[in-house]
Amino acid sequence: MLSKVQLARHIGRRCLSSESTKHCQLLIVGAGSGGLGAAAILGKKFKTTILDPADHHYYQPYFTLVGGGLKSLDDCRKPMEQVMPTNVKWIKEAVDSFDPSQNFIVTKNGTTIKYDMLVVATGIHPDFSSIPGLEEGLKTPNVGSIYSPETAPRMIEVLKNFKAGNAIFTFPATQIKCPGAPQKIAYLTDEFLSKADKREDAKIIYNTAGGVLFGVKKYADALWKVVEEKEIIVNLQHNLVRVRPDIREAVFERADKTRVSMSYELLHVTPPMYPLREVARSSLAEATGFVDIDKLTLQHKKFDNVFAIGDCTNGLPKTAAAVAACLGVLADNVVSRSRGEELKAAYNGYTSCPLTTGFENCILAEFNGFTSEPMETFPFNQAKERRSMYVLKKDIIPAIYWKLFVKGRWTGPSTFRRLMRLGFS
Repeated sequence: MLSKVQLARHIGRRCLSSESTKHCQLLIVGAGSGGLGAAAILGKKFKTTILDPADHHYYQPYFTLVGGGLKSLDDCRKPMEQVMPTNVKWIKEAVDSFDPSQNFIVTKNGTTIKYDMLVVATGIHPDFSSIPGLEEGLKTPNVGSIYSPETAPRMIEVLKNFKAGNAIFTFPATQIKCPGAPQKIAYLTDEFLSKADKREDAKIIYNTAGGVLFGVKKYADALWKVVEEKEIIVNLQHNLVRVRPDIREAVFERADKTRVSMSYELLHVTPPMYPLREVARSSLAEATGFVDIDKLTLQHKKFDNVFAIGDCTNGLPKTAAAVAACLGVLADNVVSRSRGEELKAAYNGYTSCPLTTGFENCILAEFNGFTSEPMETFPFNQAKERRSMYVLKKDIIPAIYWKLFVKGRWTGPSTFRRLMRLGFS
């Protein structure tokens, strides 16, 4: 039987779902990096509404450093109202369904929002439940993951708890955000254990479902040298399919579908990641659930008043750097679409991954996500471990993120690249 409070809430929701309809020129779904950056730029040009239920916005590249004990969770989050552009309307609700043929969405609370143009920026989300035994394992002191704000702070305790044995790190068979992070936390663990005089008793193993250590040969060659120097064992085409926390065992499936079990004293899991379910089941998505856009213009292939940015899209690199490089393209093309003009802005494929290889070293990988060719800013070999690049990753890029990126004032280092290379990109 419903209490009076529950009954009031139920009636309130029913009234909201039947009566609440809103309209805006531009609707942005998702207030992550892409959503906030887009809102900051386009909110000056259109009557803009942004939809997101979150209380906080996270600088997710810091999650690796949180897991390694170099930063705290408070260092990488701010209240959403503090970073939300003042010239947009924020509706603190989650999306329930999309109807792009009729130009509206419905929220979980039953609010209908009609729009003239739509930007989807809903990201990609870790699914810890998709690996049997993983959720139970994350409740034990031997299993961790840097891939959520709930689990990242626990990772340092998992490192401290380690005594001796196998320390296993995984990379899944799905697309993920920040593809370099699964090995970065392995490198930080190597240094943490060395400083704690435990490294000689540890066998660090990096098991990736992929067929390469890194997707760009120049940086992959450098990273193979890193793992050799650190004596980290790398197993390619090993996909984590089960965790048995009661006996500390992880099960991996190889390319030939055979399975191998490995015992662990420490297990760091990068879980499979998927688009938001509400996006994947909509007519916006292609077969794998990602928003089906033109990777150059960011415009939807079927609905010409719909655009998308960031990790929710098909064919785009899944990094904050790629989002920054897409922001100017998105803004220009949304404006052009509103005027009935040809879409001339095109994303050039730029993406970046600062690969932290220790507490004070970093390889700054910059490359074209379409061609996998280096696309470097600095006039020196960026495949080399450098302390200067660690400072850039730890201090300078986060400052750019909070002061410029989420305010729509940063669209990547292309100008600096031209200056550094005397006008040559």
